[in-house]
Amino acid sequence: MGQPTHDTTTAESQTPNTSTPTEAAPESPTEAAPESSAEAAPQPDPTASTGASTTEAASPVPETTEAAPQTEPTGAAAMFANDRASQHLGITVDDHGPGWAQCSMTVTEIMTNGHDITHGGYVFLFADTTFAMACNYPGSITVASGGDIDFLKPTYLGDELVARGHEVIKQGRSGIYDVTVTRGDDIIATYRGRSRTLPDRK
Repeated sequence: MGQPTHDTTTAESQTPNTSTPTEAAPESPTEAAPESSAEAAPQPDPTASTGASTTEAASPVPETTEAAPQTEPTGAAAMFANDRASQHLGITVDDHGPGWAQCSMTVTEIMTNGHDITHGGYVFLFADTTFAMACNYPGSITVASGGDIDFLKPTYLGDELVARGHEVIKQGRSGIYDVTVTRGDDIIATYRGRSRTLPDRK
């Protein structure tokens, strides 16, 4: 008897399926980017850190006060403010009040005469200005009705003179005033002035 024929189709070994299962492809960094470890810090509440109120305190409104009206100078102050002759000679008013005054003047080159001493007219003017400061009361206009001077000692270029005037008597609109002119401790001249207060202007 012949050998039986083997069916090769059945005798073939069944080759196991060795293919590996398909692995999942790694995710793209853009698709699954890890969260940043440094998260954005929350913004602090300014009122929580300082404890200050969000409503600012209203600034107090300063009270407006009207400036007091300035009054025009009268009497001696008004007169000297417009006394161009005395100011040109450098006469200064040290102090004054109703019925008295003190002024100062330095002898300059233009005040000296041919004997190189102070011209008497400048000493008279200096004493007369002091007399005017003493007799011009506030609110009045007073002029000289007369004046006399006695020169006792000469003065020279650069001497500093001081004149002090005071009221001797005042009756009605008339008055008498004495002025003493000194250089240091020396009395160099005495002056007597007679005043007359003008009536009020209408």
